[in-house]
Amino acid sequence: MRPPVLNATAPDPSAIDPLDEAMRRVDDVIRERLASRVVLVNQISQYIVGAGGKRIRPRLVLLFSEALGFDGPERHELAAIVEFIHTATLLHDDVVDESALRRGRATANAMFGNAASVLVGDFLYSRAFQMMVSVNRMRVLQVLADATNVIAEGEVLQLMNMHDPDLAIDDYLQVIRFKTAKLFEASARLGAVLAEAPAEVEEAAAAYGRSLGTAFQLVDDLLDYEGDSHELGKNVGDDLREGKPTLPLLVAMTRATHEERGVVREVIERGGEHRLDEILAIVRRTGALQATREAAQAEAEAARQALAVLPPSRAREALLELSVRAVHRSS
Repeated sequence: MRPPVLNATAPDPSAIDPLDEAMRRVDDVIRERLASRVVLVNQISQYIVGAGGKRIRPRLVLLFSEALGFDGPERHELAAIVEFIHTATLLHDDVVDESALRRGRATANAMFGNAASVLVGDFLYSRAFQMMVSVNRMRVLQVLADATNVIAEGEVLQLMNMHDPDLAIDDYLQVIRFKTAKLFEASARLGAVLAEAPAEVEEAAAAYGRSLGTAFQLVDDLLDYEGDSHELGKNVGDDLREGKPTLPLLVAMTRATHEERGVVREVIERGGEHRLDEILAIVRRTGALQATREAAQAEAEAARQALAVLPPSRAREALLELSVRAVHRSS
């Protein structure tokens, strides 16, 4: 059964972001907590956080808090914490992947070197845990400690799967759920934890975040083969260059001719962009890009359905629109 196609009309940003004042407070917390006595820590931290980004994870904390009736200052602290954890993973990811471009700018490792990037990533992780303690809720610590551990496992799984053309699709989806979706899940769950929501509501919030994060990563996979470098803010073809067997390639492998499978296998095993045009032709001919988009749409629909536990509110509407934007985006 084909998943339902969500409304593809790009919504007005103001319609999905009723959090202007709350996000300003989160930005204030981020700036305050980034401060360090070590100049290089300040430079790199400000460089990577100042690059902007969608800030989806902090928004999930704020939106679920609002949807469930919690408006205490702890939500700003937790929103900043998840952004710090996310930023730390970006610093480490870019070193592991040898990436040179993110969000349209040179990566921190390209600017400051690998060693400094890894160490400042460690600083952001440890600063996030200092902030968790200040919230003084054991459940918060439990959720975020579990999330950071699972994310690390996902990073290792991805490393193990590099250059493996025989990777099963289910094993690849597990990497996504560990490496990317887990922090989305934790962010949404934290809003429910702050509101002291019933267990079933907390689990529904977590399910929304998990599905949204999976959809978001699947679209990232897609954009590596059909995106625009300027809009995307990274080099199109990066996954191919690194030998990452992402969903478009894995689907293509199951549908391609014997000769085409040989081309895809070689590119995954060797990495590089020397056969990018051939790969693009194969993933298009086999319908692998459309299959990836449909998988993302199915995850977005699962996220939408998880919101049935929430009462009507502007925050719930914003979460619904966010599930649409996760799929229908170009960057």
